[in-house]
Amino acid sequence: MTRLDAGGVDTESPADCDGPRALLLEAREVPLGGVRGMAVHRSLPQRPLPMVGAWCFLDRFGPQTARMRVEPHPHIGLQTVTWPFVGEVRHRDVLGSDVVVRRGALNLMTSGAGIAHSEYSLGDEAVPLDALQLWVALPESRRHGDAAFERHENLPVVELGGGAAATVVVGSFAGATSPATMYTPIAGVEVHIPTGASVVLPLDPAWEYALVGVDGAPEVMTDAEASTILDDQSLLYLGIRRSGIEIHADRDTTLFVLGGEPFESDIVMWWNFVGRTHEEIVAARDAWEDPAAARARFGHVTGHGDERIPAPPLPAVRLTQRRRR
Repeated sequence: MTRLDAGGVDTESPADCDGPRALLLEAREVPLGGVRGMAVHRSLPQRPLPMVGAWCFLDRFGPQTARMRVEPHPHIGLQTVTWPFVGEVRHRDVLGSDVVVRRGALNLMTSGAGIAHSEYSLGDEAVPLDALQLWVALPESRRHGDAAFERHENLPVVELGGGAAATVVVGSFAGATSPATMYTPIAGVEVHIPTGASVVLPLDPAWEYALVGVDGAPEVMTDAEASTILDDQSLLYLGIRRSGIEIHADRDTTLFVLGGEPFESDIVMWWNFVGRTHEEIVAARDAWEDPAAARARFGHVTGHGDERIPAPPLPAVRLTQRRRR
């Protein structure tokens, strides 16, 4: 999904991770407008927390009834992770991919130095939609490489006890590893906890983690004497140096775990681009706005004509990294 709200500076930095935390952040609603008439809830980035490991962006587009029409738009320096809950969305890209994104299937697009794609809900009418759209910053060793697209429908499931289970969408968790190709140590996991159950999620003490509320309001035991309620559309940052986290569910609960090794370097993120410098972002924007340069760098999306989303104006200040607060 493209960002249509990039009217100001939006620059991020990994910052140092120095221990366990219990930082609860509410997602903010972002109206995307246009012919879609959609709104999303954005959990990452936020000013206190620009990244969790290599995770640098998280939108939830739903639950809502809407007609999605995201015209061709570009990306650099990242992977898009699309994880649906409800509805079907057609993905097309410059590699010739033309697939329907639906529940149970992971769609993973790696931009490398440049890619473009589009996303349409099926049919001409508004339909129920709900999904997570996440971005992973690519490390220096991969961000200048070729674009790629993968689809995975057979993902490992880990039994956590008491009827709870975890689907390992990307990366590694509790001894299981997703088949998705990732380029930094990372975890993206959907966890289901039935009514009345308590589970302990095993964590890597060298990684930082966050929990994202999807459905239900579980109680998260952030230390021996404190707990936090994780409501829908909220993110609980857990920090680093935890070997596990205990969660109680009073009703059927779904949450998503973000985790990973603290990212290797500072990033600059603006619109749909993840880079390292202001100059890289400017060059990518200039290329997208010039038809010949756009075709050379980003390619042409399968099944589309000249329709595209134009880049917003750059802010009147230099893009710089932002540290955590």
